[in-house]
Amino acid sequence: MKTNWNYPTSIWVGEDRIKDLPEACKNLKILSPLFVTDKDLINLEMTKTIISEVKKKFSNLAIFSNFSGNPLGENVEEGVLEFKKNKCDGVIAFGGGSGLDVGKAIAFMSAQTRPIWDFEDIGDNWKRANEKNITPIIAVPTTAGTGSETGRASAIINKKTGVKKIIFHPKFLPSVVILDPVLTVNLSPRLTAATGMDALAHNLEAFCAPGFHPMANGIAIEGMKLIKKSLIKAVNDGKDLEARADLLAAASMGSTSFQKGLGAIHSLSHPINAQFNVHHGLSNAIFMPYVLTFNKTLIEDRIISICDYLNLEKNFQSFLNWVLDLRKKLNIPHKISEVIDVKKINLDQLSKMALEDPSTGTNPKKLTIDDMKILYEHSISGKLF
Repeated sequence: MKTNWNYPTSIWVGEDRIKDLPEACKNLKILSPLFVTDKDLINLEMTKTIISEVKKKFSNLAIFSNFSGNPLGENVEEGVLEFKKNKCDGVIAFGGGSGLDVGKAIAFMSAQTRPIWDFEDIGDNWKRANEKNITPIIAVPTTAGTGSETGRASAIINKKTGVKKIIFHPKFLPSVVILDPVLTVNLSPRLTAATGMDALAHNLEAFCAPGFHPMANGIAIEGMKLIKKSLIKAVNDGKDLEARADLLAAASMGSTSFQKGLGAIHSLSHPINAQFNVHHGLSNAIFMPYVLTFNKTLIEDRIISICDYLNLEKNFQSFLNWVLDLRKKLNIPHKISEVIDVKKINLDQLSKMALEDPSTGTNPKKLTIDDMKILYEHSISGKLF
């Protein structure tokens, strides 16, 4: 199956659609692309083959890969220098969340004179940007989790403060997205599980966020159903292209739907990602049941309303049990204390960072710093609300 979608941007879907990457460049009039991917992906044969094929069409292709997961502002600055040095006119962002976020940020920052932190997703900060020379972006995800390919922001860590910041502008949205399930078949079961749970967190929190946005709600519900249908399949059989395609779609849907908002799962995760370099999808998976039970009084009716569609018994506990069982089958730890040294945790500092996170404002239940501290404490002890 090969098809093209046009929501929220142009999305080219199907097996071996990566072969259309040169055509995507030509459609966007990109003549000198910067290929952005991370340190690990750049060394894979898959990536080398793709770069080799693109170079046949674009001899002046430049490459930037000097970064890893949970990217820093300095990584973006270095990428911008590479972009300008090679006189690039577009970005191919290739990889998981870090590759996509860095690539998008490079394309955006190549046209700016202000520091990247001036565009943090607060109020109308995005209006400070010079929009004239922001170059087009082609996003090619190799994991099915972050959904950054359909997002208008990048998550970048400020090394000086140790805080993960959300940098936002409407032109962060890639002009063309290529969803090719073949690119995800070699993703390990562990990363397939973590990224799949990341996509679930996006769809779930978007659906539970307060406010009237039926389009986002509809997308989020279908995203959750695709994950329920296919995540275990993809973990057990990485070569199941139908399952892989479902997860890629669900990831893009999660990012599309969370324009409505996120919540405390992400608020709690971002400080842990920044301070302890824990995979974002893994931390989201760990925090999920604690936040679900904390928010229960305000989301119970909403959760029950979708249980039929997800083929679950019509009660909140059934949905919670599905999440807990899914994590268990995916070997996701129940407690954050299983992945980081609790002796190094400064609860007061983490709670303050979580409260100040942009995702906090759209959590269904209003949060205080004491709430954040209790949520962290529960995730350490394993006690649900």
